[in-house]
Amino acid sequence: MQSPFPRNANLPLASPLGVVTFALLPALFWAGCAHAPPAVPAAPAPEAAPAPAAPAPAPRAWADEVLYFVVVDRFADGDPAHNVPGDVSAPGTFHGGDLKGLTQQLDELTSLGITALWITPVVKNIDGFVTGSGFPDWGYHGYWADDFHAMDPRFGTEEELRTLVKEAHARGIRVLLDVVYNHTGYGSRYLKLPETKHWLRSEETGTCGQDNNITSCVAGLPDFKTEQPEVAQYLIDAQIAWAKRSGVDGFRLDTLKHLEHGFWQEHRRRTREELGPDFFLLGELWGGELASLDKYFAGDEVDAGFDFSFQGSTLAFLQGRGRTVAFDRYLQSRGKIRPGYHLSHFLSSHDVPGALFQLGGDKARFQLAAVLQLTTAGIPTIYYGEEVARPGGDWPANRDDMPWGARDVKPGAGKPRDEALRKTYQKLISIRRAHPALSRGTHRGLSTDGDLYVFLRHDAQSGDAVMVAINRGQTPVSVSLPWPEAWGTPVAEDLLNGGRLEGPTLELAVEPLSARILGKPG
Repeated sequence: MQSPFPRNANLPLASPLGVVTFALLPALFWAGCAHAPPAVPAAPAPEAAPAPAAPAPAPRAWADEVLYFVVVDRFADGDPAHNVPGDVSAPGTFHGGDLKGLTQQLDELTSLGITALWITPVVKNIDGFVTGSGFPDWGYHGYWADDFHAMDPRFGTEEELRTLVKEAHARGIRVLLDVVYNHTGYGSRYLKLPETKHWLRSEETGTCGQDNNITSCVAGLPDFKTEQPEVAQYLIDAQIAWAKRSGVDGFRLDTLKHLEHGFWQEHRRRTREELGPDFFLLGELWGGELASLDKYFAGDEVDAGFDFSFQGSTLAFLQGRGRTVAFDRYLQSRGKIRPGYHLSHFLSSHDVPGALFQLGGDKARFQLAAVLQLTTAGIPTIYYGEEVARPGGDWPANRDDMPWGARDVKPGAGKPRDEALRKTYQKLISIRRAHPALSRGTHRGLSTDGDLYVFLRHDAQSGDAVMVAINRGQTPVSVSLPWPEAWGTPVAEDLLNGGRLEGPTLELAVEPLSARILGKPG
């Protein structure tokens, strides 16, 4: 996770225990175990005896999932009793979103067509704030842990987490829980407890490494010595316990490159052994793409990784900053992934400026970006609110509240939302889910000159084939193409806009800044 703080900034942490100053490194923002761990304060007893884990949705290939990412604190406030005093308009404060509110709004995701949900960490975060960003900044995002065994009461209760998973499963939605193994929060209790303070490298003790990788203190955050078996065991034990108690279907793994491969191999062994062979692991390798992620696939350490290159490549193509044929080669290259592993591609996230913001608010081009995201290989990740045109500016604006329009859902009640864009997303997701060629098929460019880009997705196993046409230019464009053999007959249905095409050849016309998605008539 990229650091928003200036180089060498000092971050005072306000807490009941006093103020500690941390010098930051220019780095990302957040980013076999045979020995028993040292004695540490016992994990708190669960609030109630955990109910049996809710059954996961019927088996469905992860390649076919459509993932929705929510920063819990910024989505929906379901219980004001969880809220803490503060200015909810300030960018670094807790805004009141919680697990109960997210559960209450699951139908918002179901109606969109979402099949998997990724939520930010829910463990107890530090109580204080840091100011290196120029304003008081709390752990509302969940990445500054203070106790890996306790739920943060500002997000809700363990029972509410279990309810979220149960209700998501009832709607056919899988749930990924975000977990952090690399670091703890600024000034956390782990730095102070005699039993655990030797587990960490820190700015305070001058023990942070300079390799910008395993031993560095990411953004000045205390760095766990996960190469030590007792530390690795403590952290893995804690997160596996959360998975068992909540019934989640997998983990989103923070700061993949900041832990050694041996850790991830042991982590894979433990999760498979204790959580089942289908427990899904999606890793964040900052700046990752197919080549850099492959070493984690080669060792079978994760099932999937985020493709950071998709956003930049797609936006550059749509803005005319590159040849169409080069963009086609890029999309083809993503199909060279090892069998059984996945890339997950996004247009916006909590760590980078949003796509709509980068496009200067150009919704026509943003809609084309959504077409490309939902018609190409990989697991598409939709960042909360971008489907209703939440601008998602540069940090911290990329983490503002979910827009709810006229609905009285805090904290984003009254924030405008684009319902027409949401309907387009509904249509695109529906098309993707109905056509396996879009999630699992091969990719072949059919027209890669000028501003018109036409490609074919084909899934040999199902026989499904879909043609996608994108006109990034300001004038209408036409092309004559042979009919795809997979369709069998010289007729096509426009799945996105409606209407049919037929004739001895496929005469395809595409209006400026628009798209067509063609398939065999049902």
